[in-house]
Amino acid sequence: MLSTEGTMSVTGASEEYLPYVEALSDEQLRRFHRDMVVIRRYDVEAANLQRQGQLALWVPSMGQEAAQVGSGHAAKAQDHIFPAYREHAVAMIRGVDVLDIIRLLRGVTHGGWNPAESGNFHLYTLVIASQTLHATGYAMGIGFDGTTATGDLDTDEAVMVYFGDGAMSQGDLNEALVFAASYQTPQVFFLQNNHWAISVPVSVQSRVPLVQRAAGFGVPGVQVDGNDVLASYAVTAASLDDARSGHGPRFIEALTYRIGAHTSSDDPTKYRADSELQSWIARDPIQRFETYLRSRGEADAFFADVATEAEDFAADIRRRTLELESPAADLIFDSVYSEPHPLTSAQGDWLSRYESSYGEDA
Repeated sequence: MLSTEGTMSVTGASEEYLPYVEALSDEQLRRFHRDMVVIRRYDVEAANLQRQGQLALWVPSMGQEAAQVGSGHAAKAQDHIFPAYREHAVAMIRGVDVLDIIRLLRGVTHGGWNPAESGNFHLYTLVIASQTLHATGYAMGIGFDGTTATGDLDTDEAVMVYFGDGAMSQGDLNEALVFAASYQTPQVFFLQNNHWAISVPVSVQSRVPLVQRAAGFGVPGVQVDGNDVLASYAVTAASLDDARSGHGPRFIEALTYRIGAHTSSDDPTKYRADSELQSWIARDPIQRFETYLRSRGEADAFFADVATEAEDFAADIRRRTLELESPAADLIFDSVYSEPHPLTSAQGDWLSRYESSYGEDA
């Protein structure tokens, strides 16, 4: 299923990780499939809404569902998750109303959601790799607070941060790894290697497998088949348990593929060969897991019900998106300070007078 040196199939898992898979119930396996199908349908609907002028931008996650769903379910409720900007499946798993992602990319919110009310899932970060420093700082904090490494895996906290292969070339990530190793933070670095940093292939970014870079910082790393939801789950659960047990940070490179464009403003046909794309489409993580579930005896009715649920979910997202209204202009001042401040109050008053100067028909 997984390996420190490469990817493997669902069978042949190492003894270290196999217990995590064996402990999964049939209901949990069904949940994995359901989440992958629903979030892909959401992804497609959001992309359609963007093309119809309802969003300024869309960031697709198609093809990366197994890496996200597996790792997302591996985290415990007390863990803190720091995403980049395409971890839609993890957001849904942690309890974020994914309409809030649409609101963010529509430009009608200044943040998106409150992490304290959304399963400790922190805000999307568009500045590449900056979230790795945020995560490392938070992990240092819970280490200082003593809320980890007490010996109770059910309550000890850990941190997981997501990023793509392009982030490996950013200084912020390298600095985060330095501090994580120095302070032995209870943290998992989860790299979704989708093979393309916009138009630059990973083969140009790095002459060695990216997982090998972690060792240079003294952080144990594992490379996993990110299109295998069970492998993604098992290796992440084990890595988080190691981190929360006081063994220091861990690094995961999940090999997957960005089926769609980098964002809705990108045209991957300009730089990516169709033969490469088709080779990865043939390894679709959803179809792969459906085949596995069917081999276990899962009936057609289950898959039909999931497909219906996904369509209903997408229809609800479309309806609610079209109902969104623009926020009041003074919202921009509300979250600058925790309490009213003379400077922002004066700026708000000026904006109100300025808008009023245009009259009712403006």
